[in-house]
Amino acid sequence: MLSWKVCAFASAFFAGLTAILGKLGVAGLNSNLATLIRTVVIIVLTAAIVTTRNEWQWPQTTTPRAIVFLVLSGIATGLSWLFYYRALQMAPASLVAPIDKLSVVFAIILGVVVLGEPLNWRVVAGGGLVTAGALVLAWPKA
Repeated sequence: MLSWKVCAFASAFFAGLTAILGKLGVAGLNSNLATLIRTVVIIVLTAAIVTTRNEWQWPQTTTPRAIVFLVLSGIATGLSWLFYYRALQMAPASLVAPIDKLSVVFAIILGVVVLGEPLNWRVVAGGGLVTAGALVLAWPKA
């Protein structure tokens, strides 16, 4: 089984690849249609994985609350993708992607405020460095 760190790095790599492929894909295409195409591909790919792994069983411990949060997460993801592809149409991927990665900072803040996750000097420093990096990379040239 893969560790969470391997999965997180794979996620980061594919997110980076998404920026480049997405930028190439939205050229001459409506950003909302591009998002729909991407979403259909994700549905087909995920359904194939769930089918291959025989994971279609509904867990007995699932609560309506968990389903509501998954639906809300799906809405947030959809909105993120719609705005992301629109931004890619309007600006270079090298400017859009760093700002998009401020999601790390938002996740830290929301994790502390909503989930009560601990805030320590490493989390603050890391969030600050991500913010500084995004600003340096995306700041308009003088």
